[in-house]
Amino acid sequence: MADKICFIGAGNMAGAIIEGILSKKVCEASDIGVIDISREKCKKFAKRGINVYDTYEAAAKNSDIIFLSVKPQNYDEVLDALRGYTDGKIIVSIAAGISTKFIKSKLGKDSLVVRAMPNTPLLLGCGATALCHVAPVTDQQFDKVKRIFEAGGSVDILPEDKMNAVISVNSSSPAYVYLFAKAVIDGAVKQGIDYDTAKGLIAKTLEGSAKMIMSSGYSPDELIKMVSSPGGTTLKALEALYEHDFEGAIIDAMQRCTKRAEELGK
Repeated sequence: MADKICFIGAGNMAGAIIEGILSKKVCEASDIGVIDISREKCKKFAKRGINVYDTYEAAAKNSDIIFLSVKPQNYDEVLDALRGYTDGKIIVSIAAGISTKFIKSKLGKDSLVVRAMPNTPLLLGCGATALCHVAPVTDQQFDKVKRIFEAGGSVDILPEDKMNAVISVNSSSPAYVYLFAKAVIDGAVKQGIDYDTAKGLIAKTLEGSAKMIMSSGYSPDELIKMVSSPGGTTLKALEALYEHDFEGAIIDAMQRCTKRAEELGK
C-alpha cells in the first residue's frame, strides 16, 4: 500500500515535486493531497485527481508524509495549526533557513523531520536536491523521502549545518543561470541574431556544457582552457568577464544568499 503524501502549500516547488512523483509512478494521484489558500491552485490539482483539503487537521490525518511547502515566514502559523496531528508522520521541510530543531520545538522533540533543499528543474525530471538525515528518522523512513526526490532528479546527502549554504549552490542557482542566458540572448539580439535562434543556441550550449562538466573528466579550469585558443575570440570574451570580476560577483551572490537563509532561520 502506497504512502499518502500531502503538500501544505501548492506553489511551484510543490508542483514540481508532484510532477516527479506522478511521472515516475511513486504513487497515484489519489494518494496525494494538497492544501493552499489559493482556490485556483487547488482546482488545478483537483482536476488531476489529487485530493484537496480544507483544513490542516484533515490534511495531516490523511497523510503519512507531509511536505511543508510554504514560505519560511508562514512556518509559525502552519506548525501551530499542525500541532497534535503529526505523530508518526514524516515531515519534509523545503523552506530556506528553517531548522529541524525549530520544527521539533513546535511539533514535539520526537517528530520525524527531514530537511530538503530542492530546485525547480524537478519539474522536468532534472532536479538536484540536497537532503539531511536527522534522528529519530529511520533509514527506511529517510529512503521514502529520498525516493520521492529521486523521481525528479539527483539527490545528495548533507549534514544540516550545510543546508543553508547549499541553497546558493543548487536551489537559487538556476536564477543565476537564467540571468546569464538572458544576457547572452540580449547580446545576440543586439548583434542582429533573432531571439528564438539565440535562445535555442544558448540553451543547448548550457546543456552540453553541463554534460562536459559531469562526464568529460576535466575540471572547469581545464574545460575553459580547451575552449580558449591563444589569441582567439574566447580569450577576448573572458577578458571582459575577468575585468568585471564575473567569478567574484557569483561568489558574492552565493554568500548573500546564504546570509539571507540564516536571517530567515529558526
